[in-house]
Amino acid sequence: MVKFYQHTSSFEHAWDNVTYAFWLRYPNPFASHVVGCDVIDRQVDPVTGVLRTTRLILKQGVLPRWGRGLIKNPDAYIIEESEVDPRTQTMVTRTKNLNHVRVMQVEETQTFTVHPENPKWTQVKTEARIISELKWGLTGRVEAFGINKFMDNSAKARKGMAHILERLRQNAALAAPATAAAAGVAAPDC
Repeated sequence: MVKFYQHTSSFEHAWDNVTYAFWLRYPNPFASHVVGCDVIDRQVDPVTGVLRTTRLILKQGVLPRWGRGLIKNPDAYIIEESEVDPRTQTMVTRTKNLNHVRVMQVEETQTFTVHPENPKWTQVKTEARIISELKWGLTGRVEAFGINKFMDNSAKARKGMAHILERLRQNAALAAPATAAAAGVAAPDC
C-alpha cells in the first residue's frame, strides 16, 4: 500500500523571490532538524538556461517508540534534485531519502510557478508518496506515521519559507535607503 499527499499553497511574493528564498531556507527556526546541506552538482544548460542542482541534505530523525527496534540511527540522508527554468518561471524539486528505504521511502515533488490569479505571487504544489516495504502487518502503521509526519513537516517548511521571505523583505527595506542615499536620492518617508 502507498500513501499519497497533495497540497497547493501560495506565497504573497514574486516567483524570483520565492525561488531565491528556497536556496536560503536553511537554517531557519522551523527546520532545527536539518543538520547540513551540501551542493553536489550544479550546472546551467547553455541552450535552455535551465539551472539543475543536486544537493545532499542531512536531517535528524525522530522515531516513535514502536519504530526504535526497526532503525538504529534515525538520521536521514536526503537527495534533492531541482530544475529552475527562468524562461517559464517554473522550479521543480524532487527529494527522496537515501537510507531507511525498506522501512519507509518518502518521495516529494514540489512545483513553484507564478500564481495563476496574481502574477505578483507564487503558487507551490506539493506532492508526496510514502512507501513501506515492511511486512508483518507494519506497512500500514509505518505509512500512516510517515504521512502524518510529512504533513507536519510540510506545514513547518511553509512557515520556514515565510520566515526567510520576511527576512529578505526586511533586508531589502533596510538596503533601499542606503542605496538611495548613495545614489543621491532622498529616501521615502515611512
